[in-house]
Amino acid sequence: MADKKQLDGLIGPEESTRILGALQRGASRRDVLAMLAAGGMQATLAGGIAGIASSAQAQTQTPRKGGRIKVAGAVSSVSDTLDPAKQANQADYARGFTFYNGLTWLDSSLAPQPSLAEEFTTKDAKTWVFKLRKGVTFHDGKPLAPADVVFSLMRHKNPATGSKAKVLADQIEDVAATGPNEVTVRLVAPNADLPAILATYHFHIVKDGTTDFNAGIGTGPYKVKEFKPGVRSIGVRNENYWKPGRPYLDEIEYVGIADESARVNALLAGELDLIGTVNPRSIDRINGSGKAAIFETKGVSYTDLIMRRDTGPGANPDFVMAMKLLFNREQMLKSIQLGRGVVANDQPIAPGNRFFAKGLPQRPYDPEKAKWHLKKANLGSAAIPMVASPAATSSVEMALVLQHAARQAGLNLDVRNMPADGFWSQHWMKHPVGFGNVNTRPTADLALTLFFKSDAPWNEAGWKSEKFDQLLVGARAETDVAKRAQMYADMQTLVNQDGGIGIPMFLSSLDGHNKKLKGLQTNPLGGMMGYGFAEHVWLEA
Repeated sequence: MADKKQLDGLIGPEESTRILGALQRGASRRDVLAMLAAGGMQATLAGGIAGIASSAQAQTQTPRKGGRIKVAGAVSSVSDTLDPAKQANQADYARGFTFYNGLTWLDSSLAPQPSLAEEFTTKDAKTWVFKLRKGVTFHDGKPLAPADVVFSLMRHKNPATGSKAKVLADQIEDVAATGPNEVTVRLVAPNADLPAILATYHFHIVKDGTTDFNAGIGTGPYKVKEFKPGVRSIGVRNENYWKPGRPYLDEIEYVGIADESARVNALLAGELDLIGTVNPRSIDRINGSGKAAIFETKGVSYTDLIMRRDTGPGANPDFVMAMKLLFNREQMLKSIQLGRGVVANDQPIAPGNRFFAKGLPQRPYDPEKAKWHLKKANLGSAAIPMVASPAATSSVEMALVLQHAARQAGLNLDVRNMPADGFWSQHWMKHPVGFGNVNTRPTADLALTLFFKSDAPWNEAGWKSEKFDQLLVGARAETDVAKRAQMYADMQTLVNQDGGIGIPMFLSSLDGHNKKLKGLQTNPLGGMMGYGFAEHVWLEA
């Protein structure tokens, strides 16, 4: 494809893929221009590149309209809900993106892009102005208005709503209609990530005054035909969807099937068209069927070795460094995850994130240097307990590999395998040395704030750094993307060098799909395109 190669040469393959992915998701030429301008590109050059990108996109396979698919996620519950504020599992999130839209959406590098808001601007990261798209209607025909946005955002702040996103909404001081198609959001303190936060599923836009959410009245690509919590949902095409030509399918049925082997069997039997959360050990069976294939999304979560810096051996920095040097990362990725993931570097921002610290040197596997640090730590000969569990993905396997490497370095690790049931409440963060498991957060700020800020309730290692905390607050208020990137790189360096967390690899999310199902693209938020597959997929004839 000549235009794709030309685009790669002008802006690089990574940025080229991001722009083409945005177009595939329904972004307009104006949206692409805004993306390029946000990166500091001059208007004339941005216009030329937008034209090349549009031409390259036009050369791809044309989606076919029509057809019905059945999709199975890994969870289902009688508490399943269509209320965006209360959504709490994969089934909820997938249905949210099926029936609703947000003001913004997150692209493949987790950068916010226009959605119901065709434009968003700020001068100080504290007051944000969102210009709403014209011509957007809800499923019942009501036009989208500023009052709907005001209601949708402010309801999260009311404790009576029971919003899962209240802690994020608390930073909102006020939301007001400031024009016929304009909404202004004022924050308590500056946050340059507000557009990214508003792209997440909890902040989908609903009709002003909605109290009964079972009808799922939104502006999304599908309308609710049937919704039975814990059983299934059926969505039918929204013929008046505001994105031209979208969606492609006539109908989507979504169910939850907890047992992975049952999901795989149903896919191979042709009873399902798309399944989530596939075990790496099922890959060969699916790919070998001839009817189905695996779709991999890299770097959507990590399992981390937790070494409490405030108690036990982790209080000694030489022990912490030795453990990090004992990770044979490539071997772990190959043997434990069957290569499905990417090597990590003891910090929580994955390579797919726009704020990933590319210049941070990769820590090598170095048992001799680890032995030197252990000798310096002078911990004695007593065995050190290390708590793992199947609840923390692959932690038991990682612990056994570490145990073997540590033994060769003169350290005796006592692996204690705890049952999955009750692990998070009874063991996580409660032992000097143990494991955790963290899913990708929509912003670098959230990933770092939730797990590394000195006073964070989920600060797994009890690590405290005044410099880190200052950088975190400063980056939140910084509107210059290049300056923010440097601040996030500095924070990742601090965690890498001094934090009590060892992260050997970022784990992939694996989906299985009927080979006739097309349109899947990666999104770091998780499998099934970060749960947003509905408006993008289509069936080949």
